[in-house]
Amino acid sequence: MEHVVFGIGVTALAGTLAAVAGAAENTESDIGSQGDPNSQVQLAPQMGYIHRIFNKAIAGEPPAYGLWCALGAGLAMGFMLLQYNPVLAIILGSALTVLVQGVYATTAYLGRIASLSKFGQPVYVDILKSMTTVTMAHAFIAIFTTVAICYLMNAALGHPFPLPLLGLVWGIALGAAGSATGNPFYGKERQYQLQKFGAGVPIAASGNIVRYAEAGQRNSLDNGWFSAKLGGPASGICFGLIVFLELWRTVIFEGIGAGWGAIIVGILLILVFTIIDRYIEVWARKTYGPYAKPEEAKS
Repeated sequence: MEHVVFGIGVTALAGTLAAVAGAAENTESDIGSQGDPNSQVQLAPQMGYIHRIFNKAIAGEPPAYGLWCALGAGLAMGFMLLQYNPVLAIILGSALTVLVQGVYATTAYLGRIASLSKFGQPVYVDILKSMTTVTMAHAFIAIFTTVAICYLMNAALGHPFPLPLLGLVWGIALGAAGSATGNPFYGKERQYQLQKFGAGVPIAASGNIVRYAEAGQRNSLDNGWFSAKLGGPASGICFGLIVFLELWRTVIFEGIGAGWGAIIVGILLILVFTIIDRYIEVWARKTYGPYAKPEEAKS
């Protein structure tokens, strides 16, 4: 019984860390345009829409955060093998990983803008300097909290996977949660505010992102401010629930039926959330619909 209570406590702590990780990851990816609408940001200059949006997307969020979290976990594991304190090891591993992420963001942004020079899109040095450091700060939070979750699974729950492999798995899950949950706030609710609800992006509006803020030209900090209030918490709740429910069903039900109890509970949870999602979708269509027709959605 004490083992179960201890496991539930660790599960709650891991879920809390995951909520912070999800919020930070989504804000980081939205500031860097690495999420849902990055193709539209890339397309905008080709359609004649010059902008000041930072765009570092080369890979999607799941593979990118799989790399960052696996690298952070691997470095932390190396420091722990050198007898470093686990907390200090995770901090150092995450900090070194963020330096790699900063190089990645810089070269990705410059490479993308260089490819658009023929369309008149300039390199804004102030955007490069200000946005890169902000994405690095958010990435550190996301990586640190995710690696901490992996360490808790190893040290407290006795998970057999090595730390880097857990980092890879949870990093991919973290990126997927932010991409699927938070980025619609950035892409559909922020970058395409001129489109009617449910209209999508008509061909005529391709690349016609919103480029002006309340005062002056919009940049990625404006987008980050917006998505940190809405998309960030949504992503945090999503990833927090994923981590919490995954560990909770394992701690409580793994001892039933040689592990089959946890599998059955997992399937039941998927079915419950599928029903809830379907109900919310139908409610949204009836409440805010009907969805606009493409010809009605032109800005």
